[in-house]
Amino acid sequence: MHRRRRSALVLTAAIAAAAPLLTACGSDAHPGAAAVVGGQRITVAQLENRVNEVRTAQRAAVKDDAQYQQAVSQTSSLTRDTLHSMVLDRVLHRAAQDADITVTPKEIQQMRTGLEQQVGGAKALETAWLQQYGVAPGRLDDNLRLQLEAQKLAQSLGTDTSKPPFWNALSKASKELHVDLNPRYGAWDVQQSSRVDAKTPWVREVTTTGTQQQPA
Repeated sequence: MHRRRRSALVLTAAIAAAAPLLTACGSDAHPGAAAVVGGQRITVAQLENRVNEVRTAQRAAVKDDAQYQQAVSQTSSLTRDTLHSMVLDRVLHRAAQDADITVTPKEIQQMRTGLEQQVGGAKALETAWLQQYGVAPGRLDDNLRLQLEAQKLAQSLGTDTSKPPFWNALSKASKELHVDLNPRYGAWDVQQSSRVDAKTPWVREVTTTGTQQQPA
């Protein structure tokens, strides 16, 4: 699945050029933890399971060994990017809670249905999210919830997802949650709400009516 129609807003994890404000957890303080967010651990095992879901889906989608190896090489930073998404998902959810924002299953289904109509069916949508965003089919609804929370949060702030007020809300949530990242996976930039060396887009704001072509 190549580029497809979606809204003009594309959220990316901003990387600070200067030394950011960081917190990091060592293995002595949190053994077996990839990260601690709001006092809750994201264990290494949970992270590995999430990565394996993507690898299994990639293997199922690509039967040719050479093509599969190419897919793996193109997502060589999958573990770190996956942890980044898992942490930021919790940060965004906290920011949404602070703003009294909720997302209903009906809203998720409406978004999913609209996207399926755009890209040519449920399977095409799952393939697109897997190839472009590293989201396994079983996690698609969770990712769409993330999109909707981001959209609603921006709307509640009278801004859009590319503007400082939105990212300031995420920074505030990061501070409230006291994000601790295991140093082996990098470190967390509180101001940017991003893992320091994260380079992969963490969330795409999408609509069912957008028609603009945007870079993948």
